Amino acid sequence: MTEPKATPALSPDQVALGTEAILLTEARPVSARRLAEGLGLVGPGEEPATAAPEQRIDEAVGSLNRVYASTGRSFRIERVAGGYRLMTLPGLARVLAAYHGGRAVSRLSRAAMETLSIIAYKQPITRAKLEAVRGVACGEVLRSLLERRLITMTGRAEELGRPMLYGTTRGFLDAFGLASLKDMPSVGEFQGTA
Repeated sequence: MTEPKATPALSPDQVALGTEAILLTEARPVSARRLAEGLGLVGPGEEPATAAPEQRIDEAVGSLNRVYASTGRSFRIERVAGGYRLMTLPGLARVLAAYHGGRAVSRLSRAAMETLSIIAYKQPITRAKLEAVRGVACGEVLRSLLERRLITMTGRAEELGRPMLYGTTRGFLDAFGLASLKDMPSVGEFQGTA
């Protein structure tokens, strides 16, 4: 099987359609670099002369999102975990939770619940600080919580390396029946119950 040749002559519409098609078939986030490779804008393992291929993907995503918004679609392409993913609008969380019967939350592992609790009480928090509290690596658990839309990347910390900050989402509030974070039990309520 031969490798696809780079075809930078794709029109912006073709890049957008190809990006959309790839994201429709992927359950996990896909990096701009991987999308560019898949569309033949750059060869696998090939270093582009400029950032143009990834910039073309970013522009295609912006164009698609404008079309989705103007036509009232229930989804958008979001940047998640270092890549792009097709995701439903947060306002539809209740509909999806009702349809799926809250299965996503009911299947959270102990590690996921611990991680989610730490994020909820200490947000915004970096992965390093989260791992320091838990005492173990949290990469896969964070990815799972991001995929379930219980947490989100809220920005970058103003410290060396500008690590990502994590916080809870409206989906978290819906899943746990909370109107706001103020409705969570205080840390003091847990002391003495262990």
